[in-house]
Amino acid sequence: MPELETEYKAAIKQLSEATDEVKNFAETSKTELKNLGKVTDETKASADKALTALTDISARVTDLEQKASRRGGGNQQPEAKSVGQYVIDSEEVKSILKENGAWTGRARIELKNITSAVAGTSGTGLVVADRVAGIVAPPQRKLVVRDLLMPGNTSSNAIDYVKETGFTNNAAEVAENPSAAKPKSDITFDLENLPVRTIAHFVLASVQVLADAPMLASYINGRLIYGLKLREDNQLLNGDGTGVNLKGLMAQATGYAQPSGVKVESATMIDTLRLAMLQATLAEYPATGHVLNPTDWASIELTKDAQSRYVFANPVGLASPTLWGLPVAESLSMAAGNFLTGALQYAAQVFDREEAAVAISTEDSDNFQKNMVTIRAEERLALAVYRPEALIKGTFAADAPAAGG
Repeated sequence: MPELETEYKAAIKQLSEATDEVKNFAETSKTELKNLGKVTDETKASADKALTALTDISARVTDLEQKASRRGGGNQQPEAKSVGQYVIDSEEVKSILKENGAWTGRARIELKNITSAVAGTSGTGLVVADRVAGIVAPPQRKLVVRDLLMPGNTSSNAIDYVKETGFTNNAAEVAENPSAAKPKSDITFDLENLPVRTIAHFVLASVQVLADAPMLASYINGRLIYGLKLREDNQLLNGDGTGVNLKGLMAQATGYAQPSGVKVESATMIDTLRLAMLQATLAEYPATGHVLNPTDWASIELTKDAQSRYVFANPVGLASPTLWGLPVAESLSMAAGNFLTGALQYAAQVFDREEAAVAISTEDSDNFQKNMVTIRAEERLALAVYRPEALIKGTFAADAPAAGG
């Protein structure tokens, strides 16, 4: 398969050139940001074109590798040796053969010289392993919190916004020609300041591995980005605001308190969520959704009536998760037994300072000496919760059923 091998080598060369071109545009963008405060439209367009070309070439290389694997081409496995051949090739037997029949005694051939080849490194030994293309990746969690919030962008390292903190309403009826002054109302404001936070991590890889397996580089990049998003999902919901943590929705939400005037006997999980909706409505922010742990939502979906019929679910075909007319977002970032109900899109906004990106460098520690590269993924963002009273957080009672029986 010389044609396939030639095409593969050409594609690898093109991949290397495309990677260098993307790196050059990254440096150009960095310089323009430093000197001009922004990236020019021309550079953006050229960078997008280079990234598209890099993606196409990477996909082509992956396809060629898979073709070579299926046809037995590409990296050919060394020919397997029989046990007898291993004995003939052993140093002990070679020294005996040099005696031209004059040797007497016993020779011991270490069994490990054979078994290590049989069960050792893939591609050697008596039984050659079948290589399955690609990488078997672990499951990825469904990330939902960001999608619930209003999006935004910033070019600063902090977010300032003015918040009304008090309103004394003295509006009243007055006569057409009043003798006294009209009533005066008061409004007070505070300036809120939110710092932009950074989420980052990195891995080390050898230059040779990345050069020899372009698909592996793409896989690593994808896993690093997923790691950022996984941490972001938890921070947006549960960040406590201490140190360099975001102050998440749960840390700023208003605690659940059953509104007065409503009588509920033997409150269930479903009742609690309806009362949380009422609490948000009484604060004049009608709820738009619920955030629940999948375990709690499963308990609610499995609710049955007295005839053992499902109240919410149809096992034959489930509709979108909905409760009391509002969508339900299932998130593993939400601890079991807890809930968040409220006007999510009106209450908070995510500001992206730097969207998630991957950078590669050999200029880190002693990487250059060891032929290693550092692959870093990083993003910067801020979370502004404008209306904490629009978010209602709480916990289900330990003994509360999903619904009354």
